[in-house]
Amino acid sequence: MSDYISKWHKELGIFTRIKPLIILEGNVLDSYQYPEEGSTPKGSILRLPEYLHFYFKDMGYQNIAFYDSLHGFYNTCEEGYIEAFARLVGGSAAQGYLKAGFKGGGKNGAADIVCKALSQNSEATVIIMDFASRYIISPDNMEQSEVDSFTVLLQASLHGRDVKTEGNGVLKNLLLLITNKANDIPAWFYLQNPNVKILTLSAPSKEEREALVKSSNFPSFFAGDIYREDSPYYNAHPDELEKMQDRFVALTEGFSFTEINGLRRLCKNEKIRMRDLCDVIDLYKYGIRENPWKNLDLEQIRNAKADFENRVKGQDYAITKTLDVIKRAITGMSGLQGSSHTRPKGVLFFAGPTGTGKTETAKTLAEIIFGDESYCRCFDMSEYGQSHSDQKLLGAPPGYVGYEAGGQLTNAVKKNPFSILLFDEIEKAHPSIFDKFLQILGDGRMTDGQGNTVYFSETVIIFTSNLGIYTVNENGQREANVTSDMPYPEMSFRVREAVEDFFKLQLGRPEILNRIGENIVVFDYIRPDVARLILDSQVKKIVKNLSAEKHITLNLSDKAMEALAEQALGNLQNGGRGVGNVVENFLINPLSRYLFDNEIFENAVLTIEHIDAQAMPPSLECRKG
Repeated sequence: MSDYISKWHKELGIFTRIKPLIILEGNVLDSYQYPEEGSTPKGSILRLPEYLHFYFKDMGYQNIAFYDSLHGFYNTCEEGYIEAFARLVGGSAAQGYLKAGFKGGGKNGAADIVCKALSQNSEATVIIMDFASRYIISPDNMEQSEVDSFTVLLQASLHGRDVKTEGNGVLKNLLLLITNKANDIPAWFYLQNPNVKILTLSAPSKEEREALVKSSNFPSFFAGDIYREDSPYYNAHPDELEKMQDRFVALTEGFSFTEINGLRRLCKNEKIRMRDLCDVIDLYKYGIRENPWKNLDLEQIRNAKADFENRVKGQDYAITKTLDVIKRAITGMSGLQGSSHTRPKGVLFFAGPTGTGKTETAKTLAEIIFGDESYCRCFDMSEYGQSHSDQKLLGAPPGYVGYEAGGQLTNAVKKNPFSILLFDEIEKAHPSIFDKFLQILGDGRMTDGQGNTVYFSETVIIFTSNLGIYTVNENGQREANVTSDMPYPEMSFRVREAVEDFFKLQLGRPEILNRIGENIVVFDYIRPDVARLILDSQVKKIVKNLSAEKHITLNLSDKAMEALAEQALGNLQNGGRGVGNVVENFLINPLSRYLFDNEIFENAVLTIEHIDAQAMPPSLECRKG
């Protein structure tokens, strides 16, 4: 794999023989691994200009000159080149530079010198114009002097000569322009021009990253003493070495060569062991070496269902499904069926009636994994319903109001990359935001408005929705799609069907649904038996807190509990939240009134004998002692 040659390198070899003008665009500020033996060692990591210098030198070019509008013509890769180029065009280099301005096509300007160099046929010459997108302010609003310069460059390429060389055959005098994007230079310069070839340099492919990691450069990732200590084991276990390298390659998807080279230096500086090679990626992304996902208490995860059931009642299927996703993440099974290793740890879509425990499940999950429910960051998507809401979430681009503040989501993930991200009522978000989610779910990263890459690969993403509870009939009226007296399988089927219809038909983005996959979890209605469990749990919590904080012992008679239960069971349309409202209205409020009116603030024993639910407001009969 170390002999892999990139697509653009191969194309350069083809088109330099037949095209006089080549434009390189895309990932042009990166470094590259030189793939062939020649005047620079194979495997050398070079910036693009250096790479091109040795490439054309190996082809047999006698003159290789670079140009930019700040310095003029130069070649800092090797001595003697700029002096030879200056003699060729009848100029004089001073301190390694042949000065020439860009604007205007007049004598001794940059374009004129290019024309002289390309029109001669005594020495094979290539001129590489770097930072070409910076020569003019705007390609759509050019001064006449700028138009003249590009016109002369175009003429120079058209009149370029072929040169016969000894040992390398016929070489074409070439003009190369390096630019961020081809449309940063005037379109008329290259459109419908059969003499131009545009080559796009992309982020390193999997094969290119493999060629870097599995080449002679691999030992340079480690401090010398560490490599000497660790390499004998991996020499004896080559399968383990390859597995480790393959994982590193997968985790650096989307990284530039410059970033991977930075990982190499970081790995060496931090004296990371060979077995911990992939840990350097966490150090680079997040500034930490210890990944919380690797330090989870597995025994706690095994017993997590009981923790869930203490806080979320009557949702056995939802809890099991949620834990399946987390166990898959812990065992490293997430994404094995796909090609990306940088996707979020897990994706869940919680659907179902309000008040059934969707948010509470997410918070419980955060507490189990990260030790604190504050690691669950909630975003109310009803706040992101406008067309510009994606800027609020991800950050405004440069020049727009709020650019300095960044995005609410990207800021949250940069601050804490290990978290549960809860997007509440996702159906209320503007459709443009779903495009961003598509990238996050697919690639596990997002570039914010400030140009920083934010990584989501250590997060669990949870969407919640009330889709499918109600539908709109042919008269435009809302009517119930599911009811609390439906069996769970039927209710679940109807909700899932409504969710799928929303993404496929209403939103027109079935690919979002594909990213979520089978992780749509439908929460059941709060049934009467579950409502009683919730009621008991909340009353016990009140009793416990009063005892701990106020030293007040509170007892409720069976009659009082039955009165609360009667009210709770009559308010199930709001789920567990409705039960909480009943407890607040019929227990907490009248109890607070009783305590205040009787000046009972601590150290007491009380028994609630009766709750009058019909009174306005509700009241209670209480006995002291």
